[in-house]
Amino acid sequence: MSELNEPQERADKPAPGVSDAENAKAEESAAHREAPSEDTTAETEDAPAAQASEGETEEAPKDKQEEKVPSTDQIIGKLGDDLARAKADLYNLNNEYQSYVRRSKADIPAHKTAGQLDVLESLLSVLDDIYGARTAGDLKDGPFAAIAQKLEETLQNRFGLERYGAEGDHFDPKLHEALMANESADVSEPTVTQVLQPGYKVGNRVLRATKVMVSNPA
Repeated sequence: MSELNEPQERADKPAPGVSDAENAKAEESAAHREAPSEDTTAETEDAPAAQASEGETEEAPKDKQEEKVPSTDQIIGKLGDDLARAKADLYNLNNEYQSYVRRSKADIPAHKTAGQLDVLESLLSVLDDIYGARTAGDLKDGPFAAIAQKLEETLQNRFGLERYGAEGDHFDPKLHEALMANESADVSEPTVTQVLQPGYKVGNRVLRATKVMVSNPA
């Protein structure tokens, strides 16, 4: 034991022939070499904490990703909802289309009739000229008389156009338009005594009322 402690005792003693200042410097240098620096100790202590923090930072996104991934039941439920909505949209679309088809088929006759009436109304002025020429005796014979008669027959047979209004008819405000009126002892009710312009109708629909002169009972 005395031999082991002897070198340490000799190291603590000042070397012979060396000044006290040099011995102090030597001892200070030895102390610095033996004691670990505070910075190194701090870095050593902070290293595990830093590594732990990095580990937590790296693991945190993984946890978040695992939380965001939906489960199989959630995926199946969402697909079921999407399918139900798609079926509902298709059902509504089919109903709208079928309703449109029904309305279109129901409106076809009305549109057809409206188109025919527009054409017939545009021909009334031509028919008035034919009626006036026939009344004046200008359509007794000839090619134009045959064409006029064929036109009138086609409009009557094909489209149901009918000319109406004659002297002696009972005056009906729904069918006649009185342009002149007088009193007469020869009639017991309002009566058409003169047709000024014939009227036309298709079935029960009046295209133009007959313009007449009316005689009322005196």
